[in-house]
Amino acid sequence: MKTLLRLLFCLVLSAPLLTSAEELKVGDPAPLFTLKNQDGVDFSLSDRKAKGWTVLYFYPKSGTPGCTKEACAFRDAINKIKALDAEVYGISSDSVADQKAFHTEHKLGFDLLADSEMRVIQEYEAKIPLLGMAKRWTFIIDPELKIRSIEKDVDPAMEAARIADELLGFQHADKK
Repeated sequence: MKTLLRLLFCLVLSAPLLTSAEELKVGDPAPLFTLKNQDGVDFSLSDRKAKGWTVLYFYPKSGTPGCTKEACAFRDAINKIKALDAEVYGISSDSVADQKAFHTEHKLGFDLLADSEMRVIQEYEAKIPLLGMAKRWTFIIDPELKIRSIEKDVDPAMEAARIADELLGFQHADKK
């Protein structure tokens, strides 16, 4: 048992070394993907090109306290975010059915995307090592599908307001 625990501990410590050599960074093209939303309809990031800003927020699990707090904060701020020419998409490893239940229960005004195979979560490097869940990370992607912001220290209750402020800042800077 001790040997197994030591092996597991070593794997957790070395997990960052097992990821890709090139970490996503601001200015990189956003990795393109297609996932099903809560209604089973395909969403392709490539379809967002030249259609405004895109906010991708990754979260661990629908229905948990922190994830509910974050989703409801985005719900409450969605009109402000949409007024800034942006759309919000939540991504977790939950199934389409779980996303639908969470979406309906909290009356969310934005799509939740199901990544049960964790392909997109891994591509955006938002996978919790050794667990089948996403980290709580947020990406802001500009209309040309370039990553403009990566937030890895997310406060679930405050993230939506922070995103709205950051979008406003980007748009003011782009007009100069």
